[in-house]
Amino acid sequence: MQVFATLSRLANKFFAVLVVIAGVIGFIFPETCKLIAPYISILLGVVMFGMGLTLSPDDFREVVRRPRDVALGVLGQFVIMPVSAYVLCLVLNLPPELAVGLMLLGCCPGGTASNVVTFLARGDVALSVTITSCTTLLAPLATPALMWFFASEWLAVDPTAMFLSIVQIILLPIAAGVLVHKALGSKLDNVVAALPLVSVTAIVLIAAAVVAGTQKQLLNAGLLVFTAVCLHNAMGLAFGYLLAKATGMGLAKRKCMAIEVGMQNSGLGVALATVHFAANPMAALPSAIGALWHNVTGPILASVFVNWREEGEAPSFFDRLDASARKPETEAA
Repeated sequence: MQVFATLSRLANKFFAVLVVIAGVIGFIFPETCKLIAPYISILLGVVMFGMGLTLSPDDFREVVRRPRDVALGVLGQFVIMPVSAYVLCLVLNLPPELAVGLMLLGCCPGGTASNVVTFLARGDVALSVTITSCTTLLAPLATPALMWFFASEWLAVDPTAMFLSIVQIILLPIAAGVLVHKALGSKLDNVVAALPLVSVTAIVLIAAAVVAGTQKQLLNAGLLVFTAVCLHNAMGLAFGYLLAKATGMGLAKRKCMAIEVGMQNSGLGVALATVHFAANPMAALPSAIGALWHNVTGPILASVFVNWREEGEAPSFFDRLDASARKPETEAA
């Protein structure tokens, strides 16, 4: 298991690179990678099951301790991102398939990668985990409702069918993971250490399958989709930070809110597009590109945020790690 834990750390570190490589492979070998497409929902379910294995009551105590902060995070996710997507659809005059795809990306909950990025940015990790968990659990209701409200003008949206899909893809695997965690407890520690490797592998396979399935569409509309996804992500990051600042949150919380609002569960967007808009394969493009782009901008933003400090800010995990690394040198001198 130590080997798997080491591989998991490497997979997290080079996640964005692996997604890019998978996309290139999917583009060059579309027929082979298309074979993965029928299993996209299962792969995402595996990721959600892993998330359930890591959840505990502690992850939801912040809801009681800091209800205002959590509520702002949830509202930011389900207001800023859908509205931003809708505005971009109108301003960029996106074709119906791409408009629905961008709306789907905007209506998805936060992604679990945001928790890692918040940690690297020295943001409020506890708040990040709680907001991600809450938006994920609310997704079966929020995502179909938002899609019906915003996207019905472009393509027919069946909110009931989408609700059932999200329950199957997200809620049931998470519930199964929580039950297994409750039953086995600390016996799962070694397994949990290897979960990032499983999650990264699943998302990489999903990226390859979607690029393979939309190869021709990507050639025709790639630049337009990439522009829309980049602007959407930038708006989420910026408005998330500004919302936190306008409501008086400290720097650690502002970092968390920017990352939490700006990074979506792109894998869910891909799975839903594949199931519900199969006749319009371009609908999966925004989420496929988002899976790459969000995991590029997130670490870049973290590298900027990590140097932002408030006066009197307590030493972080990284500060203590650096101090302990320097201590032997000081004593030797």
